[in-house]
Amino acid sequence: MVPHLPDAGPAWYYWKLAQPTVLSRVVVWSLYAAHQLVSFGLIFYAQRVRPPYVSGLHRFNVLALAVNALFALLHLLQTHLTYDGLAQDVHVFSSLGSVAVLLIWVLLIESPRRGLLFGWKPQVLSGPIADFARRTHGYYFSWAIVYTFWFHPAEATRGHLMGFFYLLLVLLQGSLFFTRVHVNRWWTLALELLVLVHGTVVAIDQGNGLWPMFLLGFAAIFVVSQMHGLSWSVGVRVGVGLAWLAGVVLLYARTPARLNEVVRIPFIDYLGVAVLTALFALGVRLFAKPTRE
Repeated sequence: MVPHLPDAGPAWYYWKLAQPTVLSRVVVWSLYAAHQLVSFGLIFYAQRVRPPYVSGLHRFNVLALAVNALFALLHLLQTHLTYDGLAQDVHVFSSLGSVAVLLIWVLLIESPRRGLLFGWKPQVLSGPIADFARRTHGYYFSWAIVYTFWFHPAEATRGHLMGFFYLLLVLLQGSLFFTRVHVNRWWTLALELLVLVHGTVVAIDQGNGLWPMFLLGFAAIFVVSQMHGLSWSVGVRVGVGLAWLAGVVLLYARTPARLNEVVRIPFIDYLGVAVLTALFALGVRLFAKPTRE
């Protein structure tokens, strides 16, 4: 029964205090900072140790699981006591954008294995750029998920519950670094595809009629990129592509003027891959170790 200000449109985040206090801000920012710094520290330690990938758990995996479980409980408690998340002080698109970049980053990392466009593997996305993306992804992924986790109060709407379930699964994935589960292709694909379910359900709840854009847009990413790493036959992949086309016809037959919605998410994602590639190429130039004569 927390009072909220009236909804002011797409750029407005509704779930925040109408009258925030110094205490409400200090508490959530302090807990977020502690969670983030501990997560960064565990990643740094694990990369310095460079252990082998194992079927079980390393000690730092157990510690990471415990840390994330502790801060999840603290976030629940903090919501009941002071309510506000980070959303009170930052733009709503910062949370959406951070997760979007994470998913785009995954497309780039996975491209040497499954290709980027219908199995095609761009040469530029292999070698030093792919290696740089893999070595640095842990820090960005940790920031994106921990930040988004503390961005929202632990509300009990369907959208919030699904979102927190998704975030907790990604925190679980982040806790299992240097284990075989962390690189299991079915598990990682499931994490990628959950955004389709979450985005579609949230759009349905908002009642703006955009849910087909999220459903078919994220499904297009699966058809173009993700399914080509599953060792499916050409016939199966063609069948999945035809099923996607059937969905487009079914959902947009009466509103052909809105057909451009289908390509919005894929356009943003693949443009994002190009931008990240350019940034990683710059990173390779700046941080590459000089070769000896």
